[in-house]
Amino acid sequence: MVEIDLKDNRLNRKFQELSLKNECALSCYIVAGYPTESGTEEIASTLVEAGVDIIEIGIPFSDPIADGPTIQEASNIALLNGITPEKCFKICSNIRRKFPDLPLVVMTYSNIVFRPGLENFIIRSKKCGIDGFILPDMTVEESRTYVNKASALGLATIFLVSPNTDKNRLDQILNMSSGFLYVVSVFGITGVREAFEEYTLETIRLIKRVTKGKIPVAVGFGISKPHHIMSMVEAGADAVIVGSAIIDKIKKYSSNKKTMLIQLRSFIKEMKTVCNKKEVNKNKSSKDIHFSNSELRNDTS
Repeated sequence: MVEIDLKDNRLNRKFQELSLKNECALSCYIVAGYPTESGTEEIASTLVEAGVDIIEIGIPFSDPIADGPTIQEASNIALLNGITPEKCFKICSNIRRKFPDLPLVVMTYSNIVFRPGLENFIIRSKKCGIDGFILPDMTVEESRTYVNKASALGLATIFLVSPNTDKNRLDQILNMSSGFLYVVSVFGITGVREAFEEYTLETIRLIKRVTKGKIPVAVGFGISKPHHIMSMVEAGADAVIVGSAIIDKIKKYSSNKKTMLIQLRSFIKEMKTVCNKKEVNKNKSSKDIHFSNSELRNDTS
């Protein structure tokens, strides 16, 4: 097992703070350079000021295997706009200066990390105020060097688990994970969904039993409505991650920046209101919590 100590990491402090308030963390994903480089910083500021607890910055990659059409399109536009990892670091530095206590996570792919040299990338990230990494294509079997170098600088290595991850593999992933454990809510790629099947909630419950409170459990992929968050919180999630729904709103209102920022602020405030665990558990019988038995089969076939 890799020795991981994140006591001074902003992610750790944020989860401790929210635990005392009995709240679920709201984490939001944005693509660096989308719709523009400066626009990314304005969007991040709007999200944080509206109540977002954690920001995930996507560094665009030409072959984003875990991403659905929405995020793929945004990444492609950002690349066409000339975004580079160095410019992404600049965006992160600017966000860090404005929000000193904000947990800031980079989500990208291994090629982006290893191309400039693993150690160089991690040291650069630390200097920019980044708190951890999500690398969807990083296998746990090949991760020891990456985890050791990141952990040595107090940076989190966040791994993904899915509904079909077996117990042995889950244990391996837990041994390499820090910051939080990213639970993929569905079989398939990112993208907005109307509803979730029961297996998603059962996966959260199972993972919560296995982790025994040793690491926060965050759920992502497809979350776009308050009742989605309510169901995830009821099942035991410590955080929910919203990505494609944010990108969709940016695209929809891209011709009017003022309207776009207003819409994003309103959306986040609505989503954050259902992150209170006590209130959600008090209203377990809410008619808004529902699941589709067929939609995801159609989505992921």
